[in-house]
Amino acid sequence: FFVVSALKLRLPRRPAWRGAMLTKFETKSNRVKGLAFHSSRPWVLASLHNGVVQLWDFRMGTLIDRFDEHDGPVRGVCFHQSQPLFVTGGDDYKIKVWNYKLRRCLFSLLGHLDYIRTVQFHVEHPWIVSASDDQTIRIWNWQQRSCVSVLTGHNHYVMCAQFHVKDDLVLSASLDQTVRVWDIGGLRKKTLPETVTPEERSAMGPPMPDPAGSSPGGSLSSKLGKAIPNMKVEDLFGGNDATVKYVLEGHDRGVNWASFHSTLPLIVSGADDRQVKLWRMNETKAWEVDTLRGHINNVSCALFHPKQELIISNSEDKSIRVWDMSKRQGVQTFRREHDRFWILAVHQESNLLAAGHDGGMIVFKLERERPAFTPISGGVLFVKDRYVRSFDYGSGKDTALMSIRRSGNSGGPAVARSVHYNEQENMLLVCHDTDGGSYELYSVPRDGRSSDQSQECKRGAGSSAVFVARQRFAVLDKNRQILIKNFQNEVTKKCAPPHASTDCLFPVGTGMLLLRSEERISLFDVQQRKAVAELSTPAVKYVVWSPDNSHVALLSKHGVVIANKKLEQLCMVHETIRIKSGAWDGNEVFVYSTLNHIKYCLINGDSGIIRTLDVSGFPIAQFFRDACCCCACS
Repeated sequence: FFVVSALKLRLPRRPAWRGAMLTKFETKSNRVKGLAFHSSRPWVLASLHNGVVQLWDFRMGTLIDRFDEHDGPVRGVCFHQSQPLFVTGGDDYKIKVWNYKLRRCLFSLLGHLDYIRTVQFHVEHPWIVSASDDQTIRIWNWQQRSCVSVLTGHNHYVMCAQFHVKDDLVLSASLDQTVRVWDIGGLRKKTLPETVTPEERSAMGPPMPDPAGSSPGGSLSSKLGKAIPNMKVEDLFGGNDATVKYVLEGHDRGVNWASFHSTLPLIVSGADDRQVKLWRMNETKAWEVDTLRGHINNVSCALFHPKQELIISNSEDKSIRVWDMSKRQGVQTFRREHDRFWILAVHQESNLLAAGHDGGMIVFKLERERPAFTPISGGVLFVKDRYVRSFDYGSGKDTALMSIRRSGNSGGPAVARSVHYNEQENMLLVCHDTDGGSYELYSVPRDGRSSDQSQECKRGAGSSAVFVARQRFAVLDKNRQILIKNFQNEVTKKCAPPHASTDCLFPVGTGMLLLRSEERISLFDVQQRKAVAELSTPAVKYVVWSPDNSHVALLSKHGVVIANKKLEQLCMVHETIRIKSGAWDGNEVFVYSTLNHIKYCLINGDSGIIRTLDVSGFPIAQFFRDACCCCACS
């Protein structure tokens, strides 16, 4: 009965980011020292300073489980890529491997002699890497429940260690002011011989004979074997299975964090010298590329964004900073009033990040991923990757109409917040949040042919802009005045809104506007310059009119209000989780999506669930006969 298709949104790689952080989920708890996202489920693990590990569903905002077996703070936590496992490391010197389906600890790994700072599963091999205040990094085979290598060389606390996602490398950061890159190719070949490729085997050559094997005294191995039967030479003197490849020196104080880039030969580090440093490496050497300055206290963590050319860092100065990798400068700062930040985590498959601080954690996005769209005859028009595109429901064809790349000092294209289309005149209004709100008026090519060159447009300042007549549009300016303009961007009329708190305009039709103010929505007649109807409602985010304009759905964060064209309320539906968007099926059935359901609401007040969603989406159009719904993945 119900078919869902997706307009896949690929995040563009661009040199700068200038959006607002969008908080998706927030907790209040003891200090959060470790964070980890699940690879496929909407879950995040938080390890706390009081020894508790929390498992949260950040999409639903619910606590799934809590694990409390460590004695003291838990600083490191990590999900396994495919198994129902996670690993933790704490101040009790223990590494614990847990099964979240069985809801218990499976076993502990003992060997570290001081606090354990970080733990991480390898994405392919049955390994865990751990960093400790005992100045060592250990690599464990969690299937065999044994330590396979101890990496020594740092002479102060090792604050973090991580595997490279593809190469045989480990990265570590220490309070000895260095970052080290370790080659563990020999360890893999020695302990996991089944992973050795034919090319590697041929390059290794035949095994070397023991030159002392035929001597009367025998080899050193045989001598040690008699004296210490259970001791290997490699364990005593250190083998060549894990060696230091690079030592990166440049920080003036202890280094708290270092991270690999997932695809490029880059490293980012953050230290107590308040600096974030970018490093590059090749097969023979590694060197410092640049230093990012801006934090005013110790840098706790620094990561690469997995899909954009950005670095994200946080600090004990109570801020999260976003840096442009190519320009090497800060592009955004997010601050808390009282809480120092300690840890960052990034989701590898989406635009989600998490940050742990003194009072809990936040899960957030750097920018809106929902495309600005508007329904048109037989399809939908939307903005994606700096292009205006149209999607036809019948043919399923996605067509690029024109480019809307921006020029000037904006530092790159802004994410469109809303878009409105005048089909009679082929005019398009695109609204942005930049500079306190702005709009652009475009003429859409009538032949439907796309152009890589940016279209000329009329620009102006305003918190929102919508069409109000065939050749007029309305703008709410920074002084909360309604300006009626023609397509030459000239003001033809000014109107004072009925309420000084008016902060948004929504389209209605010729000569009418919907105005949003505190806890109400007003139907405003432009000709009479007054409100002809009002309705009390929670803050409205989206307005959707039925095809014949006889009914309107007013969507807030947790509610849907259905009213007639005179703004008389017919029914209201309340949801406990966030509402994303909705569309009309005919004139009497409204279909809307929450984070995990597609639901319906009839004008008589009946409502129910149509289906459960694995991924939250935004319905654009619902047809009763065709049972078609287009979604944009969030």
